[in-house]
Amino acid sequence: MKIIADSGSTKTHWCVIDKTVVIKDVFTKGINPFYQSEAEIALEIELHLLPELIGINIEQIFFYGAGCSFPEKKGLVNNALNSYFKGVLIEVESDLLGAARALFIDNKGVACILGTGSNSCLYDGKNIIENVSPLGFILGDEGSGAVLGKIFIADCLKNQLPLELKENFLNTYELTPAIILDNVYKQPFPNRFLANFTPFLLANIDEPSVFNLVFDSFDAFFVRNVLQYSLEDVKVGFVGSIAYYFRDTLEIVAYERGISISEIVQSPMNGLVEYHK
Repeated sequence: MKIIADSGSTKTHWCVIDKTVVIKDVFTKGINPFYQSEAEIALEIELHLLPELIGINIEQIFFYGAGCSFPEKKGLVNNALNSYFKGVLIEVESDLLGAARALFIDNKGVACILGTGSNSCLYDGKNIIENVSPLGFILGDEGSGAVLGKIFIADCLKNQLPLELKENFLNTYELTPAIILDNVYKQPFPNRFLANFTPFLLANIDEPSVFNLVFDSFDAFFVRNVLQYSLEDVKVGFVGSIAYYFRDTLEIVAYERGISISEIVQSPMNGLVEYHK
C-alpha cells in the first residue's frame, strides 16, 4: 500500500491507498521543516499518524510538503519518516510540485497555492521549470491566509477599520492587543495564528474594507508572482483553502488582470491519487 501526504503549515492529509482504492484518510498538524526540527516532525508522526496505521503494511510514501523545496529540508522530513518506516520507499517533494501534479498531471500549466502560505510555479508536465520565490509571510506570501490575517489585524489595531467591525472581531476571538502581539512575536507558528482569522474575513467579505483588503492582496499575488510567467497557451490553476473559499473574489481579480483560471480545488489529494495510479 502507499501513503500520499499533502502537508501545509496548518495540517497534513495522509491518504492510504491500495492501487487505486482509498483505504483511509488521516489528518495531523502541519509539518514544515522550516519551522520544525527533525525530532518535532518525528514526534508528530509517532503520536498522531502511527496509531492510525496499525495493521497496515506501507510500501511507499509520497510526501508533498510546505518548506520542502531544498535538499536539507527534504532530508529532515525523510529522516523523520524513515525512523518509523524502515525499508519503505520514501519520496519527499515540495507542496508546489504536488499542486502542479494534482492540477495538470502531465500537462503544462501555472500551478498556484493559496492556503496558509502562497506559492506558484510554471510546470512543464514533469518538472517545475520556473518559480518566483514566495519569501514567506513577512516578505511575501501575497494572498495567503497568513498575510490576509496580518494585514487585517494591523488595520484593526491601527484603527483603519469601522469601529463596529473591529469590536466584533476582537470579541469573537476574545483577543486583546497584548494577546495578539504575544502570539505574533513570541509564540511558535505565528503564520497559523494569523491565518486562523480568515473565516471572519469570509463572513464579512461584503464589508468594503474587508473586500478591498482581500482584493488587493490577491491582486498583489497575480502581479508579483503569476504575471512573471509566460501565460500564452498555459492554464492557470489553484489549490488551497483560501483560493477555494474566496474564489468569487479571486476570479474577479483574475478577470481584471486578463487571466482565466482553469480550476480551483481545496485539496490536491484527488489529483495526486490520480497521478500516482
